[in-house]
Amino acid sequence: MRHAISLLAATVLLSACQTAAPPVARTPPGTPAAIQLAANIDIYKSLVAQQIMAANGAYTYSGRLPPMLPAIVVLDLSVGADGELQSVRVRRSRDSEASAAALAAVRRVQSKFPPAAHLMHRHARTFDFSETFLFNEQYRFQLRTLSGPQ
Repeated sequence: MRHAISLLAATVLLSACQTAAPPVARTPPGTPAAIQLAANIDIYKSLVAQQIMAANGAYTYSGRLPPMLPAIVVLDLSVGADGELQSVRVRRSRDSEASAAALAAVRRVQSKFPPAAHLMHRHARTFDFSETFLFNEQYRFQLRTLSGPQ
């Protein structure tokens, strides 16, 4: 009996020492499997960036960024609580061709973005964030959210 109690106590102590899993996108009960709720803003931006990249395969590149980027465009996106794109505008750019390409890339996404209601401020009507498009010489892009350290 003592051995069983000691074993149980050791198991409880060991399970209490485990670290929490990192936050990930989750699907709440009762929602379609394709809809994911991001645990935080960084994960949300990553999900959106993945959708943009998936919708623009012919316009993207992967691998190391060139030493000198010919164009960098920062877009401001506003998404409704249900994931519907409400607006997109250029925040920063020095290249009108790259700006047009970045705007077109966001508009090519045919489906809604992930729901954003749980990330919105209390009385906000939209969830607002920015994404940076990094262009190479052929005007193909990577998204800063997904490019990682170079």
